[in-house]
Order: sequence, then C-alpha cells, then structure tokens
Amino acid sequence: MRENPLIAGVDEAGRGPLAGPVAAAAVILDPERPIAGLADSKRLTPLQREALNPEIRDKALAFAVAFASVEEIDRINILQASLLAMQRAVENLGVTPQRVLVDGNRCPRLACEVEAIVRGDCSVPAISAASILAKVARDREMLVLDGAHPGYGFARHKGYPTREHLAALRELGPCVLHRRSFRPVRLLLEGRPAGMPS
Repeated sequence: MRENPLIAGVDEAGRGPLAGPVAAAAVILDPERPIAGLADSKRLTPLQREALNPEIRDKALAFAVAFASVEEIDRINILQASLLAMQRAVENLGVTPQRVLVDGNRCPRLACEVEAIVRGDCSVPAISAASILAKVARDREMLVLDGAHPGYGFARHKGYPTREHLAALRELGPCVLHRRSFRPVRLLLEGRPAGMPS
C-alpha cells in the first residue's frame, strides 16, 4: 500500500483567447516514476509539450482532461467556466484524490480538500503536468475547429487576440466559436469595430 497521499495537480488553458473552449486537466503523479522537464506549459515550446504529453499520460497514476464550452463561458463568465472545467477534470480522474492543488488564487468546488497556489504551475510538478495536458488538448481541439471554421487562422493562433485573428474577425465577423462576452467580439457585434484593438 502506498504511503504517499493521492495529490492531484490541476490547471487550465485558454482563459485569454477570443474563441474556443477553455480546457482543464487534473494529474496525480506517481512518485516512483518521476518525469524530467516538467514546467509551466507557457515556458515550454510546442515540441517540448508534445513530447511530455504522452509521457505524463503513461507515467501518471491518473489524469483527466475536461472542457467548458464557449456557450458556458458566455453564460457564466470565463473564471467560472475555468473552475467548472477544473471540477470536471477532477471528477473524471477515476480515483478520488485526497488533496487537490490548483494553479491560481481560486478553487473549484470539490468534495475533497483543495488549495489554490499562485504560480503553482512553476513550483508544483503535478500542476505543471496538468498545465501541459490542458494546453496540448486545447491546442489540438483548436486545430480540429480550424478545419470546420476556415479563414480565422485558429490552427496558428489558437483563438488568441493576435493581429491576424483580429483582422479576420473584422473581415468575416464572429463565428459560433467566438466568445461573445469578450470585449473585441462584443464591440464588433454592437457595430463598433473601431473600438477593437489593431
């Protein structure tokens, strides 16, 4: 029987984009199978994340990835949707963790003990692992959605408000993937594209 408590790290990806879902992952690492190179996903290159993603999935005691949809983001706001995705990820783990460590300063509602750790994705390996799984899963989802909604460049910018994305948004208008509660999209829908950043 393991003496180490089952501690899950949780993080999200995709709070800042103007389009697409927000993703979250929960990971319980195996202390007996350490993973080298874990770090905040934003500090890693796409190639590094893609290399670590299968290793985390192979070596972790448990992991799960979950999403909150664009409709949920617009209905309950991005913070609450991120917390909802985190809650879903933990509930989908298959095993119940004794403790959950979440990146940031807000905690999702969970049945077990939960603690928020600011910059936890830089200091807690399980949170780093979760940030990588969430980022890879969301990027792959945006690649799929790019094929269904061509012209916006989702495969390149993943929905973030780049110059390319904002130009496409002005030219084509919002599609069903765009978060209507986010200011640049909302201004365009209100007929005020001049208020959009360029």
